[in-house]
Amino acid sequence: MQHSPTGALLFQIIFLVAIFLMFYFLIIRPQKKERERHRKFLESLRKGDRVVTSSGIWGTVVDIGDRTITLKVDANTKITFTKEAIIAYQPDYKKKEEEKKN
Repeated sequence: MQHSPTGALLFQIIFLVAIFLMFYFLIIRPQKKERERHRKFLESLRKGDRVVTSSGIWGTVVDIGDRTITLKVDANTKITFTKEAIIAYQPDYKKKEEEKKN
């Protein structure tokens, strides 16, 4: 009994579609959501927010430009970073809006 070449081709197409769907739901979609969350986080930053950079530097936002953010990291030290380098608020920092809600 011989198998139809059409059946084998159909199986391969279904297999490739299944692999793509797994790849999309396990890798592409979560990364897209994370990029969107990070973009919203960067848009919400204001002067005075205490943040952490991707290199582990803790500082307070003193200036926000189109593509850069300047942090005050010590009494007389300010460092300018690209916005993408800011990854999170400092762990013990609560934004003023969050404090008002509580």
